[in-house]
Amino acid sequence: MIDLTGKVAIVTGGAASIGAAISEKLHQLGAAVVIAARSADKGEAMVARLGERALYVQTDITVDAQLEALVAAAVETFGGIDILVNNAASYDDDGAASSREQWLGTLNANAVSPAILGELARPHLKARKGCIVNVGSISGIAPHIGRWTYPVSKATMLHLSKTQAVEYAQDGIRVNMARLGHIWSDPFEGLTGDNRQHADKVSEPYNLMGRVADAEEVANVVAFLASPLASYVTGAEYPVDGGYSAMGPEQHYPLMPLLMEGQG
Repeated sequence: MIDLTGKVAIVTGGAASIGAAISEKLHQLGAAVVIAARSADKGEAMVARLGERALYVQTDITVDAQLEALVAAAVETFGGIDILVNNAASYDDDGAASSREQWLGTLNANAVSPAILGELARPHLKARKGCIVNVGSISGIAPHIGRWTYPVSKATMLHLSKTQAVEYAQDGIRVNMARLGHIWSDPFEGLTGDNRQHADKVSEPYNLMGRVADAEEVANVVAFLASPLASYVTGAEYPVDGGYSAMGPEQHYPLMPLLMEGQG
């Protein structure tokens, strides 16, 4: 049983979609949760839903002063920081045609901001032998046609996670990544017109589970990585992808029978 009683967690992008599920799970397991998000309406609604041990701090993660204020608010309100979940992300991507502004903006949000926030939280995490969980993507290990800035930023985040793990080990801080596959989330809802059945059908060839995941399934893995149960886990990538990264180019359809179809 995961018990986070007495722990304090910051979750960026923690008011909506996957981030909301992570905030809810950590809170359910006993942690005080500091929800960092740009949308005040969503952030305040999350706090109202969670009740005690929840704080919303309006935050643009690309602004250093706001990251400093986020860390300060967590420490002032709850006395310290045990868990940092870097979940917020930018999806501004026009593939090969992406502008310099889109490139810099996406890299800034998805790689630079988690690095800056990790360093700001570092002394507080060190004091409580805390941990960082970065939320990555299969896009960071496999190129996707028509998408450039987002996959490259997630590949950068993957290396950042390992760099943080190596650098912060001396402080007793663990750093891991939950590497996500196809998750029922705001992007999937928007692209499918809120059609979960269609999303499952499209996703089926790309993973071994034959469906997209629920956001809570991501939250469960994040909670494990943030908990004492993962006390000997650092520098790791935990795939939450239904087997996407286990498959090769043949996916999960056998080649030989297809070759023999219509023969002899």
